[in-house]
Amino acid sequence: MRLLVIEDNRQLVANLFDYFESRGHVLDVAPDGITGLHLATTQVYDALILDWMLPRMEGPEVLRRLRAEHASEVPVIMLTARDELPDKIAGFRAGADDYLTKPFALPELEVRLDALVLRAQGRNPRRRLQVADLVLDLATLEAQRAGQALRLYPACRKLLEVLMRASPAAVTRQQLEFALWGDEPPDGDLLRSHVYELRRSVDGPFARKLVHTLPRVGYRLAVQEAEAIDGL
Repeated sequence: MRLLVIEDNRQLVANLFDYFESRGHVLDVAPDGITGLHLATTQVYDALILDWMLPRMEGPEVLRRLRAEHASEVPVIMLTARDELPDKIAGFRAGADDYLTKPFALPELEVRLDALVLRAQGRNPRRRLQVADLVLDLATLEAQRAGQALRLYPACRKLLEVLMRASPAAVTRQQLEFALWGDEPPDGDLLRSHVYELRRSVDGPFARKLVHTLPRVGYRLAVQEAEAIDGL
């Protein structure tokens, strides 16, 4: 999942990043409501984690504007210390899909997010991913660039899907390794070989490169004017 965390508690944000990134998810963070609303309406996320008490604009107002002014259907789970029934009702009426009171267990938050995202995909399934002239059909598992079919073996196809879902954000090596092998990555740098093969298929015949290496970080798939250092 690509998640936006709108939360001003730095310790909580750090805990969320440690947990979710270690499990292969991609997170962005906004420390206040206005920044959160901007990111939520200009980027694509699978779900939002939204705090109630925020600087500059409180969570319910962020949610109200997100739904009413931008017609966004992105799943939103609210996190708050407010546990009274009127507060929960206010959160749902503002447009929340779920409501979790603090303190909470991170595995429970993940399970709730999984359920929200699956439900949202059932309403509006993303059957095609597209970045520039690169298209991945999730139903047929066929990939094309500029109308030309790409031959990808399963590991490369999985890497491509993860990178395209996150695009234009970076994906760390750890996240990609988790997507391929879970908690038991193989010895050696097999990921490097898979990325090399992916780059050959996706970028080899084309002038503009989409797969970019971020040294000491990972990779990103995006159109960018200033090419990243692409050496493996």
